Amino acid sequence: MASIFGNEKSVNPVLRISQLDALELNKALEQLVWSQFTSCFHGFKPGILAHIEPEVKAFLWLLLWRFTIYSKNATVGQAILNIQYKNNLSQTEKYQPLSKHQKLWYLIFTIGGKWLEERCYDLFSNRQLQSFCKIKHCINFGSGLLKLCGLVNFLIFLQKGTFATLTERILGIRSVFCKPQSIRQVGFEYMNRELLWHGFAEFLIYLLPLINVQKLKLKISSWCLPIANLSNTEKALATHCKVCSLCGEWPTMPHTIGCSHVFCYYCIKTIYLSDMYFTCPECGSEVHSLQPLKCKIEMSELNV
Repeated sequence: MASIFGNEKSVNPVLRISQLDALELNKALEQLVWSQFTSCFHGFKPGILAHIEPEVKAFLWLLLWRFTIYSKNATVGQAILNIQYKNNLSQTEKYQPLSKHQKLWYLIFTIGGKWLEERCYDLFSNRQLQSFCKIKHCINFGSGLLKLCGLVNFLIFLQKGTFATLTERILGIRSVFCKPQSIRQVGFEYMNRELLWHGFAEFLIYLLPLINVQKLKLKISSWCLPIANLSNTEKALATHCKVCSLCGEWPTMPHTIGCSHVFCYYCIKTIYLSDMYFTCPECGSEVHSLQPLKCKIEMSELNV
């Protein structure tokens, strides 16, 4: 399809940002494929893939290369953005697909280079012989030199807008649009919805810290479960200060705040530390002083 289209129409140059976006999409796809593949081995012995990880990665990237570059002259990221590779070594302006040699060398430079770097690092990382140290230094020097050439290539790419990677420049392959770019009809309904929800979320983030949730919950609970609706036994317990006004249980280390109601020490202390303007949920009295209850309440009195 790409070759038929290219033989009929001329190619269109690709923006720099589109080429960089395609590279980022390729990296995201590789991470996704690797994470999904490793998740299949969660039930096995830990570290089962550690010794053959470079080879497994190379095999997975080989499959991706087979169904992307080799078949469609484009990576997954490029296909999403309507981009594909063109043989820039041809003299015509018409679209020319990549040759088999370019595809194979692309495989060697990308997948083979990554595999060689990872495998050599594992082979020579623990070797102490002088010959291995020399090989390791040579590999490190070559890797650093390639990274420096990649940086220079990237600076040239920012200036001229072609050959985003060093591999593309060496092989003479260029990113072009598959089809002429037409005027796109952009709908703003989705954008307006996202802006609305984003503004609403920011409003909630600003408003929620200003609301005393604990006090509001206690107020609602006092409305829903007033003392008037309690049984005679519960009324008697509440009257004789044998029920915590916050948790409704037998008061542990009972304390008062200046009114006739009793609270567990941990209940009232926790709420008072979080809210200095706390008021009693029963009578609405403010906290004057936190004092222990002077009269003793025995647990045996609960059954009387």
